[in-house]
Amino acid sequence: MSSHWYVMRSKPNKESLLWEQLGLQKIECFYPRLRVKPVNPRARKLRAYFPGYVFVCVDLEQINLSNLQWMPGAVGLVSFGGEPASVPEALVNTIRNHVEQVNAAGGELLKGLKKGQSVKIQAGPFAGYEAIFDARLSGNERVRVLLNLLDKGQLPVELPAGQIQPQQAW
Repeated sequence: MSSHWYVMRSKPNKESLLWEQLGLQKIECFYPRLRVKPVNPRARKLRAYFPGYVFVCVDLEQINLSNLQWMPGAVGLVSFGGEPASVPEALVNTIRNHVEQVNAAGGELLKGLKKGQSVKIQAGPFAGYEAIFDARLSGNERVRVLLNLLDKGQLPVELPAGQIQPQQAW
């Protein structure tokens, strides 16, 4: 059998520790992080793209599964029906490219978005709805949009910044 990508769960806020431990064991891993511009200059400048998870590329027939599960900071591999779930390499590469593009652009999501601009919600319970951008919230990681719902008028909704996309002007 050959190596495949898997997702490894970490203990809360221990992704960096787990990533370091995997590196010490010479296990290929991918820990996607985004550059952020925090309000507090002493706050972390990087945040996990998938909090609580790190990707690992291993051959499960060659490595002892308990070594992964008992590694400091680890909870274990993401599994379904007791079987570790593999992740297609193409998906890992797509995530890697996306994270590199966001970081190359300065790490800011939705750069240049102005108050009052139309946006489309891409994910979450309001996926598919159109809204109006209102404001960035602390650390540029969350935004507030105004959602038109039936006769209720504009309802303010707070979302992760990655869930909205600016509407294209035609």
